[in-house]
Amino acid sequence: MTMIHRVFRRESRLLAELVQDVASSDTTRAGILAEHWREYSVGLHAHHTGEDEMLWPVLLPHIDLDAEQVLAMEAQHHELSAGMDEVRVLMDRWRAHALSSDRDELAEALRRHHRQLSAHLDEEERVVMPLVVRHVNESQWRAVGERGLAETPRNRLMISLGAILEDCPAEERREFLGRLPLAARVMWKILGERQYRRETLRIRGRHLSA
Repeated sequence: MTMIHRVFRRESRLLAELVQDVASSDTTRAGILAEHWREYSVGLHAHHTGEDEMLWPVLLPHIDLDAEQVLAMEAQHHELSAGMDEVRVLMDRWRAHALSSDRDELAEALRRHHRQLSAHLDEEERVVMPLVVRHVNESQWRAVGERGLAETPRNRLMISLGAILEDCPAEERREFLGRLPLAARVMWKILGERQYRRETLRIRGRHLSA
């Protein structure tokens, strides 16, 4: 989960920076970032829905006194969804004409989203993950991951893998890749790395090293 959270922290931060950097009237660039926001928001929604539907129901019967903390995570998911709805409306408006005033309002909403999301992920890792370690067995945990994998379009699998691996320490990266089927590792080496590099260059441009 920490690896997945790392992706959402990074991309939510970059989205605000990238939007703020777009020149007035550059609708082509606005369209690229609007599509990236759409992919990001679909992924974040799927991640939170997976927790709400598959993780919390497994966890709650075991924790009694800590149940309030888990329910607070679920409530925060709803609060984040409301903020994302605001961003979606502002994103659609900005995408149409790429006006600087719309850009600035959108960038500020994205910064709010990043702060809110980061605080939520921090709390989830600090409070809830120790409970998961104690009370959720390996097959139940694997089912959560498989749910996320099943909801990832096939043509985005290598992009998703690249996003997860990007900020991994070397040892963590080797361990993660080692758990993948051989065919997936070969596909990543032959096609995936280049595909992810092209994707990040298209989206980030000069921010690629951020």
